[in-house]
Amino acid sequence: MGGCGRDPVRYSWPGGSGGHRRWPQPPSPSGRRCSSSGRRRSSGSAGYGQGPAPGGALRKLRAPRRRQGLAALLRFLFGPPRLQPQLRGEQELALAMAQCALDDNESVHMRILQTIYKKLTRSRLGCPRYGAHWEELGFQGTDPGTDLRGTGMLALMQLLFFVMDPQMLPLALDIFRLSQHETQEFPFGIMSVNITRIVLQALREERLSRECNRRQQVIAVLNDLYAAAFLRLYRTWKGQHKTIADSCFLLKELELSTKRKPKQLLKSLEAFVSRGPTAEGPAPPSPPSPSSRELSFTGLCDLEGELRLV
Repeated sequence: MGGCGRDPVRYSWPGGSGGHRRWPQPPSPSGRRCSSSGRRRSSGSAGYGQGPAPGGALRKLRAPRRRQGLAALLRFLFGPPRLQPQLRGEQELALAMAQCALDDNESVHMRILQTIYKKLTRSRLGCPRYGAHWEELGFQGTDPGTDLRGTGMLALMQLLFFVMDPQMLPLALDIFRLSQHETQEFPFGIMSVNITRIVLQALREERLSRECNRRQQVIAVLNDLYAAAFLRLYRTWKGQHKTIADSCFLLKELELSTKRKPKQLLKSLEAFVSRGPTAEGPAPPSPPSPSSRELSFTGLCDLEGELRLV
């Protein structure tokens, strides 16, 4: 998005001017694990599957910068609390997934793409790995993998959560429809990546530690905050008749809100979920309720059991 500086993912839009939710499981045609080398972590992130790709990224994590001197004292007195030790493993997994690139050789990665496409387009048919159909979903080109810089597979996993959670899917479809509006159009896929970037940075800066400690979860907090930030953006964009020309300002404003008032955003999402999607406008056709197995996917390679798409 032109003029956004170095942080937001850039995008030139044609015709434009300028809780306790975990990751769901994408449908599996074979009902097998995505990789024979997939294994679970034995650390505090137990229950969150770790595929072969994030393993290497764990060695390259950018840990929160240690403050010294006066900065350390000010943080101790006025800063957010540190993440509790038992949650560090889950935090490391999220950071590692942000450094894990989309891999054509990983079947689960391809299934994630297919699931996102089918859920957003409401199609029963799959799509090619590359093609203009990804631009229709708001990615920059024919390969969505090129838009994941800085967020990696975490961005796709959060979008997967958004379209697979039965409470979030109506909101995701409303936002997707707004992104295709004649005058208020915006790149849905790129916007999603930018929101993942925002919540990821909040995690790195330990702005989410208090909420993570309270809920004893990290990834679920990230997912809920991602949805809450997207909800805030949607309401502002639709209610104030924003256009792509306003995107940079709105993203910067959203980043400040996410870092300074994450609890307020999460409460807004909770209120939205409790009221139901009709509070935001006409609800999309209700999809068949997924089974509990569809919502049990908690990592890249924790794939057990065959699932069906709507």
